[in-house]
Amino acid sequence: MILTIARKELRSFFAAPSTWLIFGILQFIFAWLFLSRLDAYLQLQTQLAQIANAPGATQSVASPLFGTLVLLLMLMLPLFTMRLLAEERRNQTLPLLLAAPVSSRAIVLGKYLSLLGFILLVVCSGTLMLATIGLGTQLDYGLLACNAIGLLLLAASYAALGLYLSALTRQPIVAAMSATALSLGLWLVDIGNADSTGHLRALSPTAHAQNLNAGLVLSSDLVYFAVFITTFLLLTIRRLDNNRLYA
Repeated sequence: MILTIARKELRSFFAAPSTWLIFGILQFIFAWLFLSRLDAYLQLQTQLAQIANAPGATQSVASPLFGTLVLLLMLMLPLFTMRLLAEERRNQTLPLLLAAPVSSRAIVLGKYLSLLGFILLVVCSGTLMLATIGLGTQLDYGLLACNAIGLLLLAASYAALGLYLSALTRQPIVAAMSATALSLGLWLVDIGNADSTGHLRALSPTAHAQNLNAGLVLSSDLVYFAVFITTFLLLTIRRLDNNRLYA
């Protein structure tokens, strides 16, 4: 049943013209930034050749662009998460879904998996674009893979947060604005405490993704993402259960 809901939601994603419009705009912006940074890197080749252990194309071009893609996804994902539950509540279709013989867990996981499918498409397209650097120079594919995994986990975390906020309101725009505000807030927690190792910075998903951005795969970061995603999915399931109870 989870996969059935996921397939239905994924079809509705790609059936909407707005999805392709947002995806096209995202790809255009990312491609423009990629070519600009690659051009700047090529112009510095003479100076870099004189430096011992100079950073390669992966560190100079790919890794920073993954950080840029994080911000783009942070702004884009609320436009999709707001539709998952808040729009159904506004259109009066959520009570029908809750009345069906489908568990809240299946509904939440199905909708979440559909969003992950779209996120995976964005991450893969961006990674393949950056992998083209390997056609002209040596590329650290291990570091590239770590960056892609970090981006995927970070986007999955923000998707779980946005899904929960979508379950709290019947106004999609309120859900989108709340998800954007909280996502930017968590990002600013990391930026504002960049020189600190305190507990406050550890709350930010971006801080944990930075190790993967540098090529370090730490179990503590993976556990953080697992707990973050699971927590908000469980909260969303609990919210739908309450809606069923008091409907």
